[in-house]
Amino acid sequence: MQQRILLITGWGGGTKLLDPLKQALAAQGHEVELCNIFNALDEQVLQQEVQWARQFDVIAGWSLGGQLATVLVDQIQKQCGLEKVLITLGSNPCFVANETWPAAMSKPTFQQFKQSFEQDAIATLKKFGYMVCQGTETTKADFITLQSLIQAQNLETLREGLNCLEQLKNVDILRNYPGHQYHLFAKQDFLVSYKVQRNFQKFNAKFLATELVSGSHGFPLFEAELISGKICQFLKKIEQRNG
Repeated sequence: MQQRILLITGWGGGTKLLDPLKQALAAQGHEVELCNIFNALDEQVLQQEVQWARQFDVIAGWSLGGQLATVLVDQIQKQCGLEKVLITLGSNPCFVANETWPAAMSKPTFQQFKQSFEQDAIATLKKFGYMVCQGTETTKADFITLQSLIQAQNLETLREGLNCLEQLKNVDILRNYPGHQYHLFAKQDFLVSYKVQRNFQKFNAKFLATELVSGSHGFPLFEAELISGKICQFLKKIEQRNG
């Protein structure tokens, strides 16, 4: 069955980075729309996104996009009573560590990153791009691919994105979400540790599945065919269960 999929990108690179995944999913018969990051901390912006996102069957996102997708499915469920399928790729419910969720980037490291972004945004984005590719034997080649697809981003959008990364805490949403959810993590991910998956396995959510694949944080881009296959498999299982 064809599904309408909203696919939200991560911080810093624009939607073209998810184009290979979009094409792979479209080749399987799904209708996919790409969405850039947005400021989920702004109530008005969030409401607009909720109204737009409710038309989709599946809301998916990579990294920060996964956090934003989580916020959207939660809001759609609370406001409209609709349970959308949630899929996250290399996404930590809390990107910055806190007392209840230590499996994340330390506060000092994140503050340092924010500071360097304010001092030299271009150099910081380049460094971040390298981190996205780090951890595999193909890091250098992957970084060249990544650089060729990155779109120039509005600095204010990037600032708002950093605030979202710092402040969004989605653990309770994932624990309590009544809809289907599927979370993919990568073994060599330099930005979101694969150990996060273990924490997810402790959640008692009714329809939650997780999976670990090989690759860097950029696995949705560099392993688009594999990831689209896994997503399609997951959606077929839901269809069979509901059928």
